[in-house]
This record gives sequence, C-alpha cells and structure tokens, in this order.
Amino acid sequence: MRNNRSNTELRPVEIIPNYINNADGSCLIKFGNTHVICTASYEDKVPRWLKGSGKGWVTAEYGMLPRSTNERMRREASAGKIGGRTSEIQRLIGRSLRASIDLSLLGENLITIDCDVIQADGGTRTASITGGFVALNQCVKILQDKKLINTNPIKNHVAAISCGVVNGETLVDLDYKEDSGADVDANFVINEKNEIIELQLTGEQTTCSEEKLNEMLKFSKQSIQLLIQKQKEALSA
Repeated sequence: MRNNRSNTELRPVEIIPNYINNADGSCLIKFGNTHVICTASYEDKVPRWLKGSGKGWVTAEYGMLPRSTNERMRREASAGKIGGRTSEIQRLIGRSLRASIDLSLLGENLITIDCDVIQADGGTRTASITGGFVALNQCVKILQDKKLINTNPIKNHVAAISCGVVNGETLVDLDYKEDSGADVDANFVINEKNEIIELQLTGEQTTCSEEKLNEMLKFSKQSIQLLIQKQKEALSA
C-alpha cells in the first residue's frame, strides 16, 4: 500500500464546477494535493488559416502559480518567454480536448481553455485535461443557449491519467514523490470509448516491457472511466 491506497487506486478526486463566475465554463479540479483551476472562454473568431472554413478551434494555455510548488517559481511572464515544458503541456491539452469535439459543428468560434495550477503534487497535465474538458463542455452549452451554434459538437468525454513503474510496481495517478522516482513514467489520454488519444511514455531509469505497457494501459483505462464518471457528475450538478 502507498499512502493507504492500492496500486490501481486514484488519489481523492474532486471536481467543483462553475468555480469562476466570470468564465464561460470553469471548474476547480483536485487530484489529491494537485489543484488546478480550469476556465473556458469563447470568441467569435478563429485563427487566420481557418477563416471562411466554417470550422472552429480549441486551444489551451497552462501555467503554474509561483507558490504552487515547495519553492517559489519565477513567473514565466517576468522571464519574457514561455518555457519548453509549458509549451509542450499547452499543446498536449489542446490536442486532447480537440479530440473530444467536432470542430465543423463549432462554427467559426474559438474556445480557449486556461489551466492554472494553484498547487502541484504530480499529475498537473492530466488534471488539466480532465478538468479542461468540464470547462469546455460548459462553454459549448453557453454557445448553444445563445444560439451561436445549433448542434452540440461534443463527441466523447476525454480524461487523462498518469501511470508508471515504481520499484517494479505499476502505479496509477502518481504523486510528485512517486513520479520523481519512477523507473517508467507515462501519461494516457483516453476517451469514454476507451480509444487512446495520446500516450506519452518515457523510460526514466529503465526500459519498458510490452507486458508492463499493457498493464499500464489496463490500469489507465479503468482509471479514466472513473474520471469520466466524475466529469458527468460535475456537469449534471
């Protein structure tokens, strides 16, 4: 047992919808001690290369507050540029959420998902994707209510979970201590049909066998379905 949970057990997960009054969609999502505020905002415009196509776009921005970690981090804005890790995570969130939606039904509208980490203990990108979908879904509902789109473009719920091999054991939803000591570290983005959207896997200390990969996939699929149920409960609240 690790911190009183089994290898396949998630940390306590909580999704608090409508967390930010001014946003078109929002939630506070908690994966244990990792807390992320996710908001969605729409604009009646699209990137230049989509103008006249009738299609919309979903993009994402991600950031960590200076004291989301044990030591103060410098704000990237003060450095004058976005770091490589931040840029990679933003692209991951955007790709993941675009996989949940039919862009041809979104009209020429742009939805931006902002994910702000207020407390970090591992799994910030997976929490951002899972909470980002809730905010996106709420924003789409507003577009429908305002008659800006006629059909719900959401195709599937999408969520994400971390999984890894630590001391030879396959664990889901790694906290920071587990993640930093993992032999193999992976992130799975999966929809409610159990289709894989993205798999990020790195052999940090050792290589990964096919057997371990299949075990991580099995555990992650189970975890994703639990997270999707949490999303549905939050959206119906």
